[in-house]
Amino acid sequence: MKATIDRIENGIAILIDREDGTRHISIPALLLPPGSREGDVITVMLERDEEATAAAKARVSGLVEKLRKRS
Repeated sequence: MKATIDRIENGIAILIDREDGTRHISIPALLLPPGSREGDVITVMLERDEEATAAAKARVSGLVEKLRKRS
């Protein structure tokens, strides 16, 4: 998704979706690429981390199993 940095206030960047100018997204400014400023167009991308998801599920399953053994 392409977005324009509308403004940065109190460490929060307000982005405007370039395809739908009515949609605003707030993100911590520290997530912006270095040197980003108001008016810059950036690419916003989220991706699923399958490896981290699997590790988190395994950790939680282990904790649940420990709790079951206590009962």
